[in-house]
Amino acid sequence: MSDKVRTAVFVSGGGTNLQALIDARGSVIKSCELSLVLSSNPGAFALKRAEAAGIDTAVVSRRDCSSQAEFEERISAELASRGIEMIILAGFMSILSADFTAKWPLRIINVHPSLIPSFCGKGFYGLRVHEAALAYGVKVTGATVHYVNEIPDGGRIILQKAVEILDGDTPEVLQKRVMEQAEWILLPEAAEIAAGRIRNGD
Repeated sequence: MSDKVRTAVFVSGGGTNLQALIDARGSVIKSCELSLVLSSNPGAFALKRAEAAGIDTAVVSRRDCSSQAEFEERISAELASRGIEMIILAGFMSILSADFTAKWPLRIINVHPSLIPSFCGKGFYGLRVHEAALAYGVKVTGATVHYVNEIPDGGRIILQKAVEILDGDTPEVLQKRVMEQAEWILLPEAAEIAAGRIRNGD
């Protein structure tokens, strides 16, 4: 029996952060086992990445559920059936309620493409974050991995990494640099830290 923390990665799109986690298995990531990739989008390319890596997959679409409660019940059933102990949000575009997150204290982590508390909270996701950073004129942005609680982007910070904004950056160019220089590095490191805390009973 493995003593690794059984972990689910929640996705909705291409899965580049998922790929960073997959690539870090056995090197950076030693304390958690990627046991499930759960997508809110049946067409997410992340599902193909998971299948190629031999990771079990599931799809729970909000539009197929009559309520938020049913959506989260279906998710919870998928997690329970696999003995999941930790959740990583990696580009998951569906909202999770405070009721759901309260059941997973210090067990859900999320990567956000800015240096929280800047450009975070409700409405700040994807390219919108980078558009806001450029519009404001900040010279440094970055990424943050944090625990998830009932406040959007409000949980305790695990890791942060700064990324320089360059002249001529577009939101798309900046998004790619933040992924390459911060998100893909931080997320595996934070997953290992969070899993280690769970194993140690912290």
